[in-house]
Amino acid sequence: MADRPLIVAVGGGGAGFFAAIACAEENPAARVLLLESTAHLLAKVRISGGGRCNVTHACFEPRELVRRYPRGHAELLGPFHRWQPRDTVAWFAARGVELKTEADGRMFPVTDNSATIVDCLQRAAASAGVTVRTGSGVRAVGRLPAVAAANGGASPPTPDARAHPPAPGPSKRFELALADGTTVACERLILATGGGRSSGALALAQSLGHAIEPPVPSLFTFHIADPRLAGLAGVSVENVVATVAGTALRESGPLLVTHAGLSGPAVLKLSAWGARELAAAGYAFGLGINFAPPHTRSGAGDALAAARAAHPRRQLGSHCPFALPTRLWHRLLEAAGVAPSLPWANFSRQQAGLVAAQVVDAAFTVTGKSMNKEEFVTCGGVRLAEVDFRTMESRLCPGLHFAGEMLDLDGITGGFNFQAAWTTGWIAGRAAAAG
Repeated sequence: MADRPLIVAVGGGGAGFFAAIACAEENPAARVLLLESTAHLLAKVRISGGGRCNVTHACFEPRELVRRYPRGHAELLGPFHRWQPRDTVAWFAARGVELKTEADGRMFPVTDNSATIVDCLQRAAASAGVTVRTGSGVRAVGRLPAVAAANGGASPPTPDARAHPPAPGPSKRFELALADGTTVACERLILATGGGRSSGALALAQSLGHAIEPPVPSLFTFHIADPRLAGLAGVSVENVVATVAGTALRESGPLLVTHAGLSGPAVLKLSAWGARELAAAGYAFGLGINFAPPHTRSGAGDALAAARAAHPRRQLGSHCPFALPTRLWHRLLEAAGVAPSLPWANFSRQQAGLVAAQVVDAAFTVTGKSMNKEEFVTCGGVRLAEVDFRTMESRLCPGLHFAGEMLDLDGITGGFNFQAAWTTGWIAGRAAAAG
């Protein structure tokens, strides 16, 4: 029916789909159109978690949950009281998708297949009556005149209406110019295209009066060329403490050696909290690693002395008193100038001090970064003070709503970015539906 209001969501990712579904379910009388510029829907959902899709995190207390967001933690507290991971789990369960919780709190579909989530979202959108159009990038957006909004865009006003026009209020209608040369007029607009320097929707938001915090990478791995790491790609340490020299940045968690340097949750969390500082440093900085927390140098020295007493005839390389992979243990010994073949009985106190320093206070030089292939999250986007988080509606442009990474908010690795997408999408969609 042509007189049914049209609400448009721009962006075929998790936030856009969730917003469109929530909108259509909240107001079945509305027409909901989802526009995606590429041919690929839910692309990040498909590859998240190594193709398993880290849907959310088993953190069900909002005040604890917001602590996982370097940017947006204060603004998300209210929204998480309305829609949090428990609601996400229930939403998917109601649609036949069960989630499981892993030891570190990350939640995945029990199928371990992101296609399960993609299919669920597409089925829910179709069931709710959402029209999805791919290859439909938005080139520009403008406001329709207030009088046109009052007339509903229907037949021309009568002569009497022209003589006595209604007082024009602020228009909530938009006209979208698409890349194929066509236009779409809508009653409400939801921008949910994600962030990053390539996000054209940030330019759309800016054209409607919004200030944009410059996007910079938020989750990335560290480039390090160091003989201690060479040839160890794939080696991991269960728990380390990582610090950035000259800053207060400090994170703990698993560490992974890559072909380019270091990754894993400890590094990714450090990159998230330090996104702007590390960008300002040009991604060149000193990195400290404690491979055996909570040991300090003195504690590590005690552990080495105990090993010397317990295994005098064994070689250092054959027994590591710390929970370290053998190959990494050998590299740290060599970096301290100690041969792995040295018997523990011949291991001097001076050598123990050098080894302890390598184990608990190893210094590396970071020379660059790579985006984490499963995350590629950015901080930056629409300034948070310009958005009402009760409705995700613009404070500057009535009828315009935002969801997901369009906003200057981001979480650490572990399902937190998707949770922000589900929460803001759900609130934006329902608010847009209410008009």
